[in-house]
Amino acid sequence: MSILNTLIHAAQESPLDIAGLVIFVFCWLGYEPFLRRIAKSSGLIARDLSVVRRAWMKEMTVRDIKLFDSNLMAHAVNSATNFSSANLLLIAAVAGVLFGGHLPLKSLTSLGLEVSSTQLFQIKLALVLVCLSRGLLDFIWSLRQMNYCAAAMGSLPENMDEDLAAEFTNAITNILEPAMTSFSQGVRAYYFSLAAAAWLWGPTYLAIASIGAVVLLGWRQSRSQSARGLRRLRELLEAHPYPTAPKPLDPSVQSRKKNIAPHNSQSGY
Repeated sequence: MSILNTLIHAAQESPLDIAGLVIFVFCWLGYEPFLRRIAKSSGLIARDLSVVRRAWMKEMTVRDIKLFDSNLMAHAVNSATNFSSANLLLIAAVAGVLFGGHLPLKSLTSLGLEVSSTQLFQIKLALVLVCLSRGLLDFIWSLRQMNYCAAAMGSLPENMDEDLAAEFTNAITNILEPAMTSFSQGVRAYYFSLAAAAWLWGPTYLAIASIGAVVLLGWRQSRSQSARGLRRLRELLEAHPYPTAPKPLDPSVQSRKKNIAPHNSQSGY
């Protein structure tokens, strides 16, 4: 209730703080609809990566040795682990300031921070903490799903025809895709955490940083060089959905190949 009273008091004393907070929430919640809108005119990294990851799973189901795929998954797990560890350290730092006791207003003012009241400053820190906590939850969920995906990859049978390989591809893609999506959402939380931290210098900085975060993310998703490269890669993969021929289920085919191999080696001498 005290938080609500503080916000009401801030709205009366400084309407700009409430306006900046409204812009931040609008940008945070409106980012996904904004992406869907710009995707109509130019592709998105998120959508192109979905096609690339599905192609990866298609290749993995027909690959003889899956060491390459396990290394890629291990790299993804390490990346999510490093991000989550850094996120946890940031949460501990912000929480230490927020719950560490009395805040010296004069010291904060000397740093250039806008401190009209202690409670409002705590609300600003709490907003940063909420963004970081949301990102940490996304990273944790991403790690769990990556572990599910690793178990699924280890359970794949060696010999599969095209139909069975397609079924396994769909199943494992449904595990990998949300894992990578959660990881992307966790990384995105850093952008909005920085925007929330800009509120410490004033509501104008909060509004500018919030809009800037959406514009920067949107540009990187649709207009950057990586976006153009992934868009072209998606087109190539869609033109060749199965570059590698799947292995047959019939074991007699493999036995015939084994019988032919010694015959060819003897004829070579």
